[in-house]
Amino acid sequence: MKRRFTAALAGLALSALLVAPASQASAADLVIYTSMKEALIGPMTKAFMAKHPDIKVDHQSAGAGKLMAKIAAERQSGTILADILWTSEVPDFYALKREGLLEPYISPNAKDILNPLPDFDGSFTPIRLGTLGIVYNTRFMKKAPEKWSDLFEKKNSPFGIANPALSGTAFVSVFLLSEQFGWDFFKDLKKNKAKMGKGSGQVIDDTAKGDLLACLGVDYQTFSKIDKGAYLGMAYPPEMLVVPSPAAIFKNSPNLDAAKKFIDFMLTEECQKIVAENGTLPVHPGVKVPAKYNLPDQTEAMKRAIPIDYPKLITSKQATVDQFTEIFGKKK
Repeated sequence: MKRRFTAALAGLALSALLVAPASQASAADLVIYTSMKEALIGPMTKAFMAKHPDIKVDHQSAGAGKLMAKIAAERQSGTILADILWTSEVPDFYALKREGLLEPYISPNAKDILNPLPDFDGSFTPIRLGTLGIVYNTRFMKKAPEKWSDLFEKKNSPFGIANPALSGTAFVSVFLLSEQFGWDFFKDLKKNKAKMGKGSGQVIDDTAKGDLLACLGVDYQTFSKIDKGAYLGMAYPPEMLVVPSPAAIFKNSPNLDAAKKFIDFMLTEECQKIVAENGTLPVHPGVKVPAKYNLPDQTEAMKRAIPIDYPKLITSKQATVDQFTEIFGKKK
Protein backbone atom coordinates (compact mmCIF):
# COMPACT_ATOMS: atom_id res chain seq x y z
CA MET A 1 0.00 0.00 0.00
CA LYS A 2 1.38 3.36 -1.02
CA ARG A 3 0.86 6.56 0.89
CA ARG A 4 1.20 10.23 0.16
CA PHE A 5 3.15 12.68 2.22
CA THR A 6 4.67 16.15 2.09
CA ALA A 7 8.25 16.51 0.94
CA ALA A 8 9.03 19.65 2.92
CA LEU A 9 9.09 19.96 6.69
CA ALA A 10 11.49 22.57 8.07
CA GLY A 11 9.93 25.93 8.78
CA LEU A 12 6.34 24.82 8.23
CA ALA A 13 3.65 25.78 10.71
CA LEU A 14 2.01 22.97 12.64
CA SER A 15 -1.13 23.24 10.55
CA ALA A 16 0.94 22.62 7.44
CA LEU A 17 2.39 19.41 8.83
CA LEU A 18 -0.56 17.37 7.63
CA VAL A 19 -0.56 15.19 4.53
CA ALA A 20 -0.32 17.06 1.23
CA PRO A 21 -2.88 16.80 -1.54
CA ALA A 22 -2.22 13.93 -3.93
CA SER A 23 -1.22 16.27 -6.73
CA GLN A 24 1.57 17.75 -4.56
CA ALA A 25 3.00 14.58 -3.00
CA SER A 26 5.14 11.65 -3.99
CA ALA A 27 4.63 7.99 -3.13
CA ALA A 28 6.75 5.47 -1.27
CA ASP A 29 6.35 1.98 0.15
CA LEU A 30 8.28 2.80 3.32
CA VAL A 31 8.40 6.20 5.02
CA ILE A 32 10.99 7.08 7.66
CA TYR A 33 10.88 10.12 9.93
CA THR A 34 14.36 10.83 11.27
CA SER A 35 16.49 13.49 12.91
CA MET A 36 19.58 12.07 11.20
CA LYS A 37 21.18 14.18 8.50
CA GLU A 38 21.25 13.26 4.83
CA ALA A 39 24.89 12.16 5.02
CA LEU A 40 23.81 9.28 7.26
CA ILE A 41 20.26 8.35 6.31
CA GLY A 42 20.74 8.89 2.56
CA PRO A 43 23.36 6.17 2.00
CA MET A 44 21.40 3.81 4.24
CA THR A 45 18.20 4.04 2.23
CA LYS A 46 20.10 3.72 -1.04
CA ALA A 47 21.94 0.62 0.17
CA PHE A 48 18.70 -0.90 1.43
CA MET A 49 16.89 -0.31 -1.87
CA ALA A 50 19.81 -1.86 -3.74
CA LYS A 51 19.24 -5.04 -1.72
CA HIS A 52 15.43 -4.75 -1.90
CA PRO A 53 14.59 -3.17 -5.27
CA ASP A 54 10.94 -4.06 -4.78
CA ILE A 55 10.68 -1.63 -1.82
CA LYS A 56 10.70 2.13 -2.31
CA VAL A 57 11.94 4.15 0.67
CA ASP A 58 11.61 7.83 1.42
CA HIS A 59 12.70 9.77 4.47
CA GLN A 60 11.90 13.11 6.01
CA SER A 61 14.58 14.71 8.18
CA ALA A 62 13.99 17.32 10.87
CA GLY A 63 14.74 17.93 14.53
CA ALA A 64 13.16 15.51 16.98
CA GLY A 65 10.85 18.20 18.34
CA LYS A 66 9.48 19.05 14.91
CA LEU A 67 9.00 15.40 14.09
CA MET A 68 7.02 14.81 17.27
CA ALA A 69 4.86 17.82 16.45
CA LYS A 70 4.27 16.38 13.00
CA ILE A 71 3.35 13.01 14.46
CA ALA A 72 0.95 14.66 16.92
CA ALA A 73 -0.76 16.49 14.07
CA GLU A 74 -1.04 13.31 12.04
CA ARG A 75 -2.53 11.46 15.00
CA GLN A 76 -5.24 14.12 15.19
CA SER A 77 -5.99 13.59 11.52
CA GLY A 78 -6.31 9.86 12.13
CA THR A 79 -3.19 8.37 10.53
CA ILE A 80 0.53 8.48 11.25
CA LEU A 81 2.08 8.60 7.80
CA ALA A 82 5.47 7.19 8.78
CA ASP A 83 6.38 3.54 9.17
CA ILE A 84 9.62 4.08 11.12
CA LEU A 85 10.90 6.74 13.53
CA TRP A 86 14.65 7.16 14.12
CA THR A 87 15.87 9.94 16.41
CA SER A 88 18.11 10.41 19.44
CA GLU A 89 15.45 11.51 21.92
CA VAL A 90 14.97 8.33 23.92
CA PRO A 91 12.15 9.72 26.13
CA ASP A 92 9.99 10.14 23.02
CA PHE A 93 10.22 6.43 22.35
CA TYR A 94 9.21 5.55 25.90
CA ALA A 95 6.25 7.95 25.60
CA LEU A 96 5.16 6.45 22.27
CA LYS A 97 5.51 2.96 23.74
CA ARG A 98 3.44 3.94 26.76
CA GLU A 99 0.71 5.23 24.46
CA GLY A 100 0.66 1.97 22.53
CA LEU A 101 1.88 3.49 19.27
CA LEU A 102 4.88 1.23 18.63
CA GLU A 103 5.04 -2.25 17.13
CA PRO A 104 7.41 -4.44 19.18
CA TYR A 105 9.93 -6.19 16.97
CA ILE A 106 13.12 -7.93 18.06
CA SER A 107 15.29 -8.30 14.99
CA PRO A 108 17.25 -11.55 14.73
CA ASN A 109 20.30 -9.28 14.30
CA ALA A 110 19.73 -7.63 17.70
CA LYS A 111 21.66 -10.43 19.40
CA ASP A 112 24.86 -9.15 17.76
CA ILE A 113 24.76 -5.54 19.01
CA LEU A 114 25.78 -3.50 22.03
CA ASN A 115 22.47 -2.52 23.59
CA PRO A 116 22.58 0.17 26.31
CA LEU A 117 18.79 0.31 26.66
CA PRO A 118 17.41 -1.33 29.83
CA ASP A 119 14.43 -3.69 29.66
CA PHE A 120 14.76 -4.11 25.90
CA ASP A 121 11.59 -5.64 24.49
CA GLY A 122 11.84 -4.69 20.83
CA SER A 123 9.60 -1.62 21.07
CA PHE A 124 12.62 0.36 19.86
CA THR A 125 16.13 -0.70 18.94
CA PRO A 126 19.41 1.26 19.23
CA ILE A 127 21.01 1.87 15.84
CA ARG A 128 24.00 3.99 16.81
CA LEU A 129 25.73 5.33 19.90
CA GLY A 130 25.88 9.02 19.17
CA THR A 131 28.59 11.01 20.92
CA LEU A 132 28.75 14.70 21.64
CA GLY A 133 31.82 16.65 22.57
CA ILE A 134 33.34 20.10 22.52
CA VAL A 135 33.50 21.35 18.94
CA TYR A 136 35.90 24.29 18.67
CA ASN A 137 37.11 26.72 16.04
CA THR A 138 40.73 25.81 15.32
CA ARG A 139 41.58 29.34 14.16
CA PHE A 140 40.81 30.80 17.58
CA MET A 141 41.56 27.83 19.84
CA LYS A 142 44.95 26.42 19.00
CA LYS A 143 44.84 23.89 21.82
CA ALA A 144 42.02 21.37 22.05
CA PRO A 145 40.03 21.49 25.29
CA GLU A 146 40.80 18.52 27.51
CA LYS A 147 38.06 18.84 30.13
CA TRP A 148 34.69 20.55 30.48
CA SER A 149 36.12 23.19 32.83
CA ASP A 150 38.42 24.38 30.04
CA LEU A 151 35.38 26.18 28.65
CA PHE A 152 35.77 28.79 31.40
CA GLU A 153 39.49 29.49 30.94
CA LYS A 154 39.01 32.16 28.28
CA LYS A 155 36.73 34.98 29.38
CA ASN A 156 33.80 36.15 27.27
CA SER A 157 34.07 33.13 25.02
CA PRO A 158 30.70 32.32 23.45
CA PHE A 159 29.79 28.63 23.66
CA GLY A 160 26.73 27.33 21.83
CA ILE A 161 24.21 24.68 22.84
CA ALA A 162 21.24 23.72 20.69
CA ASN A 163 17.78 24.29 22.11
CA PRO A 164 16.96 21.10 24.10
CA ALA A 165 13.27 21.58 23.28
CA LEU A 166 14.07 21.05 19.58
CA SER A 167 17.06 18.73 19.58
CA GLY A 168 16.96 15.25 21.12
CA THR A 169 20.74 15.00 21.48
CA ALA A 170 20.87 18.45 23.09
CA PHE A 171 18.17 17.53 25.60
CA VAL A 172 19.86 14.31 26.69
CA SER A 173 23.24 16.07 26.85
CA VAL A 174 21.90 18.94 28.94
CA PHE A 175 20.27 16.43 31.28
CA LEU A 176 23.49 14.44 31.63
CA LEU A 177 25.71 17.49 32.19
CA SER A 178 23.30 18.88 34.77
CA GLU A 179 23.33 15.52 36.57
CA GLN A 180 27.13 15.35 36.47
CA PHE A 181 28.07 18.97 37.26
CA GLY A 182 24.86 20.64 38.47
CA TRP A 183 23.04 23.62 36.98
CA ASP A 184 25.81 25.98 38.08
CA PHE A 185 27.79 24.59 35.13
CA PHE A 186 25.27 26.13 32.75
CA LYS A 187 24.98 29.34 34.78
CA ASP A 188 28.76 29.77 34.50
CA LEU A 189 28.59 29.11 30.76
CA LYS A 190 25.94 31.80 30.43
CA LYS A 191 28.06 34.25 32.41
CA ASN A 192 30.83 33.55 29.91
CA LYS A 193 28.54 34.60 27.00
CA ALA A 194 27.21 31.15 26.08
CA LYS A 195 24.22 31.12 23.73
CA MET A 196 21.29 28.84 22.98
CA GLY A 197 21.06 27.92 19.30
CA LYS A 198 18.12 26.51 17.38
CA GLY A 199 19.45 23.21 16.07
CA SER A 200 22.45 20.97 16.56
CA GLY A 201 23.73 21.73 13.06
CA GLN A 202 23.33 25.47 13.46
CA VAL A 203 25.62 25.79 16.48
CA ILE A 204 28.32 23.85 14.63
CA ASP A 205 27.96 26.15 11.62
CA ASP A 206 28.18 29.21 13.88
CA THR A 207 31.35 27.79 15.42
CA ALA A 208 32.88 27.20 11.99
CA LYS A 209 32.09 30.83 11.04
CA GLY A 210 33.64 32.15 14.24
CA ASP A 211 30.39 33.51 15.70
CA LEU A 212 30.94 31.01 18.49
CA LEU A 213 34.28 29.96 19.90
CA ALA A 214 33.01 26.46 20.57
CA CYS A 215 29.81 24.47 20.96
CA LEU A 216 28.29 21.23 22.12
CA GLY A 217 28.42 19.25 18.89
CA VAL A 218 27.27 15.94 17.49
CA ASP A 219 30.03 13.67 16.18
CA TYR A 220 29.05 12.90 12.58
CA GLN A 221 27.64 16.36 11.90
CA THR A 222 30.96 17.88 12.95
CA PHE A 223 33.15 15.41 11.07
CA SER A 224 31.12 15.95 7.91
CA LYS A 225 31.95 19.65 8.03
CA ILE A 226 35.61 18.99 8.87
CA ASP A 227 35.83 16.69 5.83
CA LYS A 228 34.57 19.61 3.75
CA GLY A 229 37.30 21.92 5.05
CA ALA A 230 35.71 23.62 8.05
CA TYR A 231 38.11 25.01 10.65
CA LEU A 232 36.82 22.77 13.39
CA GLY A 233 38.19 20.33 15.91
CA MET A 234 36.39 17.80 18.12
CA ALA A 235 37.41 17.13 21.73
CA TYR A 236 36.06 14.49 24.11
CA PRO A 237 36.47 15.26 27.83
CA PRO A 238 36.86 12.29 30.21
CA GLU A 239 33.13 12.39 31.05
CA MET A 240 31.66 11.49 27.68
CA LEU A 241 28.19 12.14 26.37
CA VAL A 242 26.97 8.97 24.68
CA VAL A 243 23.37 9.11 23.43
CA PRO A 244 21.75 6.04 21.85
CA SER A 245 19.67 6.67 18.73
CA PRO A 246 16.80 4.17 18.57
CA ALA A 247 14.53 3.26 15.69
CA ALA A 248 10.97 2.00 16.07
CA ILE A 249 8.13 0.78 13.88
CA PHE A 250 4.74 2.44 14.26
CA LYS A 251 1.86 0.17 15.12
CA ASN A 252 -0.58 -0.47 12.28
CA SER A 253 2.05 0.25 9.66
CA PRO A 254 0.65 -1.01 6.35
CA ASN A 255 4.23 -1.83 5.37
CA LEU A 256 5.13 -3.91 8.40
CA ASP A 257 7.19 -6.53 6.56
CA ALA A 258 9.21 -3.85 4.78
CA ALA A 259 9.71 -1.96 8.04
CA LYS A 260 11.02 -5.10 9.76
CA LYS A 261 13.42 -5.68 6.88
CA PHE A 262 14.72 -2.12 7.25
CA ILE A 263 15.32 -2.57 11.00
CA ASP A 264 17.11 -5.85 10.23
CA PHE A 265 19.25 -4.07 7.66
CA MET A 266 20.16 -1.22 10.02
CA LEU A 267 21.81 -3.75 12.35
CA THR A 268 23.87 -5.53 9.69
CA GLU A 269 27.60 -4.98 9.37
CA GLU A 270 26.99 -3.42 5.94
CA CYS A 271 24.74 -0.72 7.34
CA GLN A 272 26.73 -0.28 10.54
CA LYS A 273 29.77 0.47 8.38
CA ILE A 274 27.83 3.42 6.96
CA VAL A 275 27.30 4.58 10.53
CA ALA A 276 31.02 4.22 11.28
CA GLU A 277 32.15 5.88 8.05
CA ASN A 278 30.19 8.97 9.08
CA GLY A 279 32.18 9.31 12.29
CA THR A 280 29.69 8.02 14.83
CA LEU A 281 29.76 4.84 16.89
CA PRO A 282 28.00 1.77 15.49
CA VAL A 283 26.17 -0.60 17.83
CA HIS A 284 27.77 -3.58 16.10
CA PRO A 285 30.97 -4.28 18.06
CA GLY A 286 32.69 -5.78 15.04
CA VAL A 287 32.52 -2.51 13.10
CA LYS A 288 35.17 0.11 13.85
CA VAL A 289 35.15 3.85 13.19
CA PRO A 290 37.93 5.06 10.83
CA ALA A 291 41.02 6.20 12.74
CA LYS A 292 40.91 9.69 11.18
CA TYR A 293 38.02 10.61 13.46
CA ASN A 294 40.05 9.92 16.62
CA LEU A 295 36.87 8.68 18.28
CA PRO A 296 37.05 6.31 21.26
CA ASP A 297 35.76 2.87 20.36
CA GLN A 298 32.45 1.54 21.65
CA THR A 299 33.89 -0.12 24.74
CA GLU A 300 35.95 2.91 25.78
CA ALA A 301 33.09 5.30 25.10
CA MET A 302 30.64 3.29 27.19
CA LYS A 303 33.19 3.08 30.01
CA ARG A 304 33.64 6.87 30.04
CA ALA A 305 29.99 7.72 29.40
CA ILE A 306 28.03 9.67 32.00
CA PRO A 307 25.48 7.08 33.20
CA ILE A 308 21.91 7.65 32.02
CA ASP A 309 19.18 7.33 34.64
CA TYR A 310 16.46 6.46 32.15
CA PRO A 311 13.46 6.73 34.51
CA LYS A 312 14.59 10.19 35.60
CA LEU A 313 15.44 11.18 32.03
CA ILE A 314 11.96 10.17 30.89
CA THR A 315 10.11 12.13 33.55
CA SER A 316 12.28 15.24 33.66
CA LYS A 317 12.21 16.51 30.09
CA GLN A 318 9.98 19.52 30.67
CA ALA A 319 11.74 20.46 33.89
CA THR A 320 15.13 20.20 32.17
CA VAL A 321 14.02 22.29 29.20
CA ASP A 322 12.42 24.89 31.50
CA GLN A 323 15.51 25.20 33.69
CA PHE A 324 17.82 25.50 30.69
CA THR A 325 15.58 28.08 29.02
CA GLU A 326 15.30 30.07 32.25
CA ILE A 327 19.10 30.29 32.46
CA PHE A 328 19.72 31.07 28.80
CA GLY A 329 16.78 33.44 28.53
CA LYS A 330 18.48 35.83 30.91
CA LYS A 331 20.30 38.80 29.45
CA LYS A 332 23.15 38.47 31.90
